[in-house]
Amino acid sequence: MGDFKKKLLNLGFSMQSNGESNQLSSKALFLICLTVIFVMMAVTVIVFFVAVKGPEEVLVPNVTGLQLEEGLLEMQVRELYPKIQLRYSDVPGNEGMILEQEPVAGTIVKASRRINLVVSRGVVVNQIEDYTGMKLDDLRIKLQTLFSGSRTLITIGEPLYKADNSEAGTILGQNPPPGTQISQPVELELVVSRGPSYEQTRVPSLVGMTVQEILAQMSRSKIAFDFTARPATEEEVAAGKEGKIVSQASSKEYVPNFSHLSAEFAFPTKPVNGNTYGIFTVQLPAYPYALNMQVQAVKADGSASTLTSFSHPGGLLTVPYALPKGTQLILLVEGRETAKAQVK
Repeated sequence: MGDFKKKLLNLGFSMQSNGESNQLSSKALFLICLTVIFVMMAVTVIVFFVAVKGPEEVLVPNVTGLQLEEGLLEMQVRELYPKIQLRYSDVPGNEGMILEQEPVAGTIVKASRRINLVVSRGVVVNQIEDYTGMKLDDLRIKLQTLFSGSRTLITIGEPLYKADNSEAGTILGQNPPPGTQISQPVELELVVSRGPSYEQTRVPSLVGMTVQEILAQMSRSKIAFDFTARPATEEEVAAGKEGKIVSQASSKEYVPNFSHLSAEFAFPTKPVNGNTYGIFTVQLPAYPYALNMQVQAVKADGSASTLTSFSHPGGLLTVPYALPKGTQLILLVEGRETAKAQVK
């Protein structure tokens, strides 16, 4: 009996010990699971913030003024990438140089950002061409177009004009010579033809010509006419001389091309058949040779016509007209509008 009780007591103690041990194991397991969950949450938070932060921030270097290869190496170190735009420069010898950058140096940006670079593709022209045989006006237009919007590297100095069988305005010689490299702005020294110096023209007889006949004569004559006008006298009206040339100055048969020749009109004092008589007068610069000119007439209703076309050496220009009041007169010199007037 005593042994049985002892066994029962030992059994109860053993069961109690096992219960306590199981209770301790459950607590440990709970703590382990809680720790694992906490670690996983911490890792998730760290990964999230790393992903949100993105690439590393870097300082944009100053690459302006560097050659493109040098600038690209500077950017590669900082994991920046270029977006290149080419542009003509007005400074000889800087081909391949970085002219501008955006963002500017010192800006903080994220790595892998694209940096806009403007790179010089060199000057529009890097050497002097052969201009002999060209017309001077054509060369002026060419250079103006070539350097439009940029620094002018080639300008034209005061030309030296000489008599030559070539057409007036033709370039006969130049300095610097063709092929000269341009390292700084250059002024061209040109020798330009005046045209044949020995050529003369016959002086036409203008007395008795009407305005329309004079305009036609201007188109085919190599003479610069200087017209004046006064009111027609009663005798001139009676004789049918009203609106016509009544005198001219030169009595020579021949004069050098584009010499000035004076002639006088006797104009009506009132409009005739709706036309007002007058002289379109413009003071032009003296040209080294005769330029092509044209006078256009634009009436009040908008209709336009060419009054006359002619060549003229510049200085005083006079063109007679018989047109309705309100007509606008436009002078074109080598196709460029130079002067305007209105018939009153």
